[in-house]
Amino acid sequence: MAELINIFGGKGFIGSNYAKLYPDCVVLDRDEYQPKPMADVLYTISTIDNYNIFTNPHLDIDTNLSTLITTLENWKNNYPLGTFVFLSSWFVYGNTDLPAKEDSYCNPLGFYSITKRTAEQLLISYCTTFNLKYRILRLSNVLGVDDSKVSKKKNALQYLIGEMKQGNPIELYDAGFFYRDYMDVEDCCRAINTVITKGAINEIYNISNGNGKEVLFKDLINYADSKIQSKSVITSIPQKEFHKKIQVHSMYMDGSKLAALGYTPKYTIWQTLDKIIDK
Repeated sequence: MAELINIFGGKGFIGSNYAKLYPDCVVLDRDEYQPKPMADVLYTISTIDNYNIFTNPHLDIDTNLSTLITTLENWKNNYPLGTFVFLSSWFVYGNTDLPAKEDSYCNPLGFYSITKRTAEQLLISYCTTFNLKYRILRLSNVLGVDDSKVSKKKNALQYLIGEMKQGNPIELYDAGFFYRDYMDVEDCCRAINTVITKGAINEIYNISNGNGKEVLFKDLINYADSKIQSKSVITSIPQKEFHKKIQVHSMYMDGSKLAALGYTPKYTIWQTLDKIIDK
């Protein structure tokens, strides 16, 4: 139940939106690693892209691994009841067969991606060692009007929509001929809560609207361009060398395991784009 949840990183994009929908939980600051005496933990603390290697190569390790272990130790030593629900990412799959399923081979690329996958493995090992319960949720790309960290590096689609609204030139890797898997942030939070309330213990779930929902990036850009009546000039550029090394070309996930719990999306990608465009 939502009222029994500690949200670590609860003031971030996902955590804050979850707390809006399920307000009876306890929201902890990003630098607060001691759970309150309640049942479940929703852990959202994370870096957000693969580019920290250029400015602080320790940041992904410190945030995604060391902080996680600190929190797990506090949870174990003080109130290890309930389930530790860990928000992971589609980035852990790397180059794998599509649609990516929970048991697909993971070959992550880049420090963010690798440390998120390592964090999953550390969590499983830790909980197995101390007989604790966990769930791992691998999120697709999540969109929402209140995402304050939109940039070229994180949530590029939403960033490009902002550039279109300003009439700025738009550069698309490979003319936008690649596939992605998107969810509205409200749907993402509802899916998270579905797993928390109905999901099996010690399992991994893709948080995705499922097969057949993957979309061509070019189609999303064309939709936004037409809706905005943008004056932006859209051009195609080849991928930068670093991007080739840390990013897969296309990604979409199998959401059937989540759907089997009774989850259905409220918004289509086009409705979500409308909300962002009309902001």
